[in-house]
Amino acid sequence: MLKGILAISGQPGLFKLISDVKNGVIVESLLTGKKQTAFASSKVSTLEDIAIYTTGEDMPLREVFRKIHEVTGGEKAIDPNSKPEEMKKFFGKAMPEYDKERVYVSDIKKVLTWYNLLVERKLLAFDKEAKPEESATEA
Repeated sequence: MLKGILAISGQPGLFKLISDVKNGVIVESLLTGKKQTAFASSKVSTLEDIAIYTTGEDMPLREVFRKIHEVTGGEKAIDPNSKPEEMKKFFGKAMPEYDKERVYVSDIKKVLTWYNLLVERKLLAFDKEAKPEESATEA
């Protein structure tokens, strides 16, 4: 689901990986649809590699998005430009185990922004995913 979706430090929004080039990658902005090169010197992270601090083990962003999806019923989350206390309250409802000392409002805002963009572009599909053992037919 999040494979090929990238965040580039200093760039707004998210990007879809198009192809590799000698000095970086070619990406397409999910905000504008424009293609550009992200050079090797840019800090590029795949959403699959990002996790959120919790009071236990770090939680992959995919699972964070799943929890937000459950709270919103698949709709967009709270506006990332809401008041910090409103964002913390919403995030705490979706993810009560998040580490309130190490997850900053700026992190919550980024997660909500990304989640809303992915919902808007119909790139989140939790209910369509089946575990391999669930899709096997029994004889």
